[in-house]
Amino acid sequence: MKRFKILGTGMAVPQRIMTNFDIAKLVDTSDEWVTERTGIKQRHIADAETSSATLGARALANACERAGMQTANLDAIVVATSSPDTLFPSTGCWIQNELGIRGMPAFDVAAGCSGFLYALEVAACMLVAGSGKRIGVVGCEVMSKVVDWTDRSTCVLFGDGAGAAVIESCEQDVGLLSSNWGADGSLAPILYLPAGGTRTPATEQTVKDGLHMVQMKGNTVFRHAVRAMTAASKAALASANLTAADVDLLIPHQANMRIMEACRQRLDVPVEKMISIVDRYGNMSAATIPIAIHEAREAGRMPDGSTVAMAAFGTGLTWAGAVLRT
Repeated sequence: MKRFKILGTGMAVPQRIMTNFDIAKLVDTSDEWVTERTGIKQRHIADAETSSATLGARALANACERAGMQTANLDAIVVATSSPDTLFPSTGCWIQNELGIRGMPAFDVAAGCSGFLYALEVAACMLVAGSGKRIGVVGCEVMSKVVDWTDRSTCVLFGDGAGAAVIESCEQDVGLLSSNWGADGSLAPILYLPAGGTRTPATEQTVKDGLHMVQMKGNTVFRHAVRAMTAASKAALASANLTAADVDLLIPHQANMRIMEACRQRLDVPVEKMISIVDRYGNMSAATIPIAIHEAREAGRMPDGSTVAMAAFGTGLTWAGAVLRT
């Protein structure tokens, strides 16, 4: 068990809301079509001046305020993002810059939509190793700037936002009871952003060809996502010597309602125990789980002593399952 307590959580989303009716003005779709296939009704979209670090800094500041501490007193910042401000430096360093703080280590974890659970595992291990006492864990995304707004198979899915949690080492039996995480790099081509790195550097032609936008094989992703999330969740529960009956709350990655429901049913968790925010925010990649955690805490659905199962999949293909005791 990796012991820590959550001191505070926070979130930030852009002010602009784009509904399915708004998207129907851009591509051949409808509110009915999107809702039926994804469960999404709207998403928040960043303006030209807003980046992943902008939202991440706001969310982390919010979490620190609720924890009753200054951001400068964090011992580390671990950031999960699929839409970094720059290839380098890390978005974690840009968040430091946004907050006007320095000194503590700040770095990114690139695991797609599984990123926050990866980052939480890394941060928890740092606490166990004694590499600090209070760590800010952030999931932040501005997916709208890497989506092809002429491709209805992807543009209807994503939204922008950031969530954060401040965790502190402790002696109580709270924190991560278990986790299961992994990756299968042979599935990298089913969901990726082709150009902009060293494999395919940016050129005038790559821009014309739309290679700097998300490309996804939807049916293949769906099939592997359900399988990976379910297997990781079952493995994490088994490692904690728990069953679905012990779960007080299920927080799956908010990819779309069909994937979430398939995972819930295979885990045999009652529908009333699953957190769903996908209708209001869409798929915010690494930001979905921390925002769901924040909203669950605010709504009183994660009281002390709760057993929370979390599951995610992402580009890579990565997956993660974790069991949290609050």
